[in-house]
Amino acid sequence: MRFNDSLRTVLAAETRSALGVRATYRQLVDLIARRRAPADDTLLMRLTQLRDRVPETVRISCARTLALVDAPLSLVMLLAEDTPAVAAATLQAVRLDGDDWEALLPRLGPVGRNVLRQRRDLPPSIERALESFGGADFRLGYDPGTRGLDSGDPAIGTRFDIADLVERIAAHQREDLDPIQPLAAFQFETDAAGVIRWLDAAPRGAVIGLTLDHRAGVWAGAAVDGVASGAFRKRAPFSGARLRVPGASAIAGEWRIAGVPMFDQATGAFTGMRGHARRPRADERAERRADRDRVASAEGVRRLVHELRTPTSAIAGFSELIEQQLLGPVAPAYRERASDIRRRVTDLIGAIDDLDLAARIDGQALERRNGITPASALLKRIAEDLAPLAAMRQAELSVPSLDHATWSVDPYDAERLIARLLSAALSAAMPGERLTIALVEGIDTLALALVPPAALASRDEASLFALDDEEASRDEGAPLLGAGFALRLVRNLAAELGGRFMIAPGLFTLLLPAVVRDATGQASGGAT
Repeated sequence: MRFNDSLRTVLAAETRSALGVRATYRQLVDLIARRRAPADDTLLMRLTQLRDRVPETVRISCARTLALVDAPLSLVMLLAEDTPAVAAATLQAVRLDGDDWEALLPRLGPVGRNVLRQRRDLPPSIERALESFGGADFRLGYDPGTRGLDSGDPAIGTRFDIADLVERIAAHQREDLDPIQPLAAFQFETDAAGVIRWLDAAPRGAVIGLTLDHRAGVWAGAAVDGVASGAFRKRAPFSGARLRVPGASAIAGEWRIAGVPMFDQATGAFTGMRGHARRPRADERAERRADRDRVASAEGVRRLVHELRTPTSAIAGFSELIEQQLLGPVAPAYRERASDIRRRVTDLIGAIDDLDLAARIDGQALERRNGITPASALLKRIAEDLAPLAAMRQAELSVPSLDHATWSVDPYDAERLIARLLSAALSAAMPGERLTIALVEGIDTLALALVPPAALASRDEASLFALDDEEASRDEGAPLLGAGFALRLVRNLAAELGGRFMIAPGLFTLLLPAVVRDATGQASGGAT
């Protein structure tokens, strides 16, 4: 299969997160539309499985890209069977020849045919076919003589279902509703008991009945803070008090209120409070701006990572085609150059994956799965994968054997954590060095103890995490983003998995939850 590596990379990408499933869907549609991947049942089924998890706006965007390519008919049919909005975008953009149009037309419903009627570039035969449907596409199909929509008459099944029409209209209205715009300010008045009885905004029901007097209810359920409550008891003016309106309406949320007491002019009796409310300024909000900025920054990095994956994977696939001479004979010099490019791009893909992982951790978007991982088997597999790096560094990695030791961590998470730690340590090893690993069992934990190479053993934690800009991180085989980045990633990922990564003089320790077995031999998760 041509471009098999590009396709394999796309299919292997994670689809557990919303961003991951969107990127995979976009890339699959792009590869199939450009005929760089076959439009076979396997890939079409994969698109169908992802479709329900991809927002309709993204699917519409993918459909519009068909205007730039000559997409295969099977892909067009798949998109045309999506929601009316996606089908309309597909049929407005797609370019087909006469035979493909004739094959597609019988698969379309009234909505799809009405979209085609707006095009002016269809073959005459298709225009005549559309005219043959006549007014049937615009008729609701009501017949007073029938027994109802659930009648046994097979002809009724071909008519437009009235209930379905109503439901589609309602769904369309729900989708097109503008998001609720928060109210910016309002005025209010209370009675003598402190209960809000009037305000000049809507919806009133969310505020009417709230009280300024904490003595009227339980403190934990109070709508205002002590500033407003104290001022009410003293019949004194106040400002800058907090009000929280429950619910999800336009008036819900946090407010800052100010008020003055009202007195009866004839008797001087207290009649209530009159005030106004406004939304808190940015410097008055309880949320930390730094956290919001950090999450937004992490989301931007994740988007960039997904944009980098497609061209990088394409470069890797094309260089492999040249190296293996799949497109024809290639001179040895070009094959050697293509092999070098493929190796470098493979390292770049690994760095992109690390950036994605770091962004997910920083943006609190890392999805954790439960699972168990046999420690010895995982270490042996990682050692085999790192054998080329060990040979390049002329170093040795000693792996222990402890058959019953098992981590209470998902195998995928455990592998990417430990592989990054061992590759970072091995890349700093000098010729002839031996890196020794030991497994140490504790209470509900299983620790991986690693004796680091001499280049790292003499450094403290702060200097190790700052290795990114030093020459030691640019040795052959070193992590592309630096040893410091790799070690920080190990530390943060270990914390996300319920463990710890500790650095002591001459020793790295990775502590993870272990599977604990009771007296009956049943396994259960360890510390989290």
